[in-house]
Amino acid sequence: MRIAHLSDLHLLSLEGAVPFRLLNKRLTGYANLRFHRKSVHRPFAAEAAAREIRRLQPDHVVITGDVSNLALEVEFGVVRSFLDETLGLPPDQVSLVPGNHDAYTMGSHRTQRFGKFFAPYISFDIAEIGSGTGFSYVRLRGSVAFVGLSTAVPRPPFVASGALGEDQLRALEKVLDHPEVRSRTLVLLQHHPWHNPPGFAQRLLQGLSDATAEGILLRRVERGLLLHGHLHRRIHRTLTTERGHIDAIGATSASLLHESDERMAGFNLYEIREGMPISATSHRLVLGDESRQHDDLTFRQVEIPRT
Repeated sequence: MRIAHLSDLHLLSLEGAVPFRLLNKRLTGYANLRFHRKSVHRPFAAEAAAREIRRLQPDHVVITGDVSNLALEVEFGVVRSFLDETLGLPPDQVSLVPGNHDAYTMGSHRTQRFGKFFAPYISFDIAEIGSGTGFSYVRLRGSVAFVGLSTAVPRPPFVASGALGEDQLRALEKVLDHPEVRSRTLVLLQHHPWHNPPGFAQRLLQGLSDATAEGILLRRVERGLLLHGHLHRRIHRTLTTERGHIDAIGATSASLLHESDERMAGFNLYEIREGMPISATSHRLVLGDESRQHDDLTFRQVEIPRT
């Protein structure tokens, strides 16, 4: 089983960002797009990653959130076009979870806008398990059980922390005990990493509020992957369990232009053989000559730093 991992697409579209829709947290997000984020996040980078993934023909693709910027309908429409046309894989080969930017406002969260736009990519293979909100979902593919969680909750301006909530934690407990999951390699998908920042203030602003509760549930897992985004960097950490460990691996933003190998746009690729994750590599976008056409970009393999 070969799995490609994209994250933090941040596909930009300011259509529909009319004044009456900016009189909330979107006002600060809109300013960030106009005066900062737009200068470093470029759609062509994510599109190049999608084309390279399609060329490599993995068995499954996972996308760990922040596909949009302001959770506007028009942005989700752009993402659907990206999935349908640029990535070009059927929904049963792509699994998706939301990030904090995909539940940017109370309205987008309350109406479950993300779930409605991306329903084909968050389908349930075990119907009796779920939290009632579209998450947690389980998708069984060969020897792998993909479990999608949502850490996306609306927060005040300048706060990007996440939470699973009691309903999802109860659902996750059922998932981990289900024989169809226990007999497979777990691949857990969520936007926020399980490992929180060290400082109290950073945890409040950027972390996962119920990471401790999730970690208690994951102690029963013998092996698996926890794939996340949010940090806009390549990172590989270990979550020790009672009978083994989980490799917690983050992908950089697929659209981020950055001089660092650790952060430059790209995607990760994992291989699972005989039920064991055996390799994790990352593929970094190479810009090269500025005159190079955006549809003729290349990638080179780089390390995923361990911490």
